[in-house]
Amino acid sequence: MSEFLGKDRRTHYCGDLRESNIGERVCVMGWVKKARDLGGLVFVDLRDRSGIVQLAFDENTEKAVFEKALLLKTEFVVSAKGVVRERSSKNPDIPTGNIEIFADEIKILGESETPPFDITDDCKTNEELRLTHRYLDLRRPVLQNNIIFRAKVAKSVRDYLCDKGFIEIETPILIKSTPEGARDYLVPSRVHKGSFYALPQSPQLYKQLSMVAGFDKYFQIARCFRDEDLRADRQPEFTQIDMEMSFVDTDDVLVLVEGLIKHVFKDCMDVDIPTPLPRYTYRECMERFGSDKPDLRFGMEIINLNDALSGCGFPVFASAIEAGGSVRAINLKGYGDKLSRKEIDKLGEYAKGCGAKGLAWVKRGETDSGSFLKHMTEDELAAIYKATDCVAGDVLLILADSDNNRVLTQLGQLRVEAANRLGVERSGFNFLWVVEMPFFEFDYESGEWVAMHHPFTSPMDECVEYLDSDKGKVRAKAYDLVLNGIELSSGSIRITDPKLQAKIFELLGLSKEEAQVKFGYLLEAFRYGAPPHGGMGIGLDRLVMQMLGVTSLRDVVAFPKMQNAKELMTDCPAEVPAEAVAELGISFVKSEKSE
Repeated sequence: MSEFLGKDRRTHYCGDLRESNIGERVCVMGWVKKARDLGGLVFVDLRDRSGIVQLAFDENTEKAVFEKALLLKTEFVVSAKGVVRERSSKNPDIPTGNIEIFADEIKILGESETPPFDITDDCKTNEELRLTHRYLDLRRPVLQNNIIFRAKVAKSVRDYLCDKGFIEIETPILIKSTPEGARDYLVPSRVHKGSFYALPQSPQLYKQLSMVAGFDKYFQIARCFRDEDLRADRQPEFTQIDMEMSFVDTDDVLVLVEGLIKHVFKDCMDVDIPTPLPRYTYRECMERFGSDKPDLRFGMEIINLNDALSGCGFPVFASAIEAGGSVRAINLKGYGDKLSRKEIDKLGEYAKGCGAKGLAWVKRGETDSGSFLKHMTEDELAAIYKATDCVAGDVLLILADSDNNRVLTQLGQLRVEAANRLGVERSGFNFLWVVEMPFFEFDYESGEWVAMHHPFTSPMDECVEYLDSDKGKVRAKAYDLVLNGIELSSGSIRITDPKLQAKIFELLGLSKEEAQVKFGYLLEAFRYGAPPHGGMGIGLDRLVMQMLGVTSLRDVVAFPKMQNAKELMTDCPAEVPAEAVAELGISFVKSEKSE
């Protein structure tokens, strides 16, 4: 095999050949997708990462070559040489469908057993089996194209940022454990027994220290790790387009990232993203959409009914308003015919699952129907219809609660669920910025205010005075980039004032001693001239997922984990020999289940 490869080289990828190559002698290499024996004719579909080309063998083929062609089976690895010619029976479904290679030489480079599933894009085999044999799954053209596209996006990002004067700096993978909102993956040290490294949740502190070091513009396509519960858009390890800039404010960061997004979409998809991207404050997002990552591809905006229901006699609505809360609605305009009473009841059950006490509804038609009509006067109903622009054919979904944030969040979830169930059309790429994020959020379980962001995020200048007196009024110099209801990125302007940083640590419950132990090196660095700086990290996997329109990160990551953080192909994580564990100075406590 090595002798053959030494003197004969591949001249073309399978999918690159066209009519312009007719008459050329070529050498192609790849995997057999399908072999068809038609008696005196043999046709072989040969596949590589670029596509498929047909090999043809007939009565004019040398006997030894023809007999070898008869031996070919699915997924054999072969090399074929021959002359490109026009096909007599063309295939308009593939780019090479007008030509074929009349092969006069073929070599089997690797035989294959029958694969456990078909290597086709429409493979119906369950995901667990495909992930167990991921190297076969990745031969499917749809997944190969996804991974190739992902590499194209990463290159486009790198090209853009380098052109803008950014310096690519690699930061450590083995770092000190730093709380960032999720659990760290810990790595025990053999040399320093009893001590642990952590895998980085992000390069946050190192990129800030790069600014203190004077590099001015940093970026990294960084691997990050978070030990958290998984969903379709999460993996325990992921890739982040990480960046940081000195001497900037929020506008500078947003404009730079908008340029990056515009460049990548044009470069990789020939799609023009209009800029500047719309900006919404966090409060506006919550009031209008009930979410800090709203999907703007459809309407169904939230409507406040407090004014319309002033003095209302219906206790459910009246009590919520009197308690300082609100009554809010969404109008499913024109969907009355698609929503039966049974389907509305299912939406009510969903709302209860989100924490709502119950769903009030109205369906307008020749005769209005609803869950609370008998409790309302004609004037009160008319006021609701006017406030919501509700006419015949519309359905109103209404929630009430004494806590405004709670009712908005619940209705925001219901908005998306209703759109999903109704099959509301959603297309295009709708980006937005969410700015002026709250610095703190109220934790109902503990009854205390907790930080919404990492502790290095700067509060807005005009809000510093409220840090002690009214935490609910404190907004952060933080911003999120949202695409079609998915948060792609979070970022902020950082604190560089050591006194303010110490104050934030104090508010987050860290004593001076604890802050020194955890972040002393950062505080020390700030004593030696820290420039104002800020940045953000964009999830590369999520970005590619949205660009391709797939629903799972596993479709854009070469070797992904399952939802239980297990990799099926290598059966990872796995036990290690007892002596390897003992060498680390670690012993395990037996659980009750194992006894």
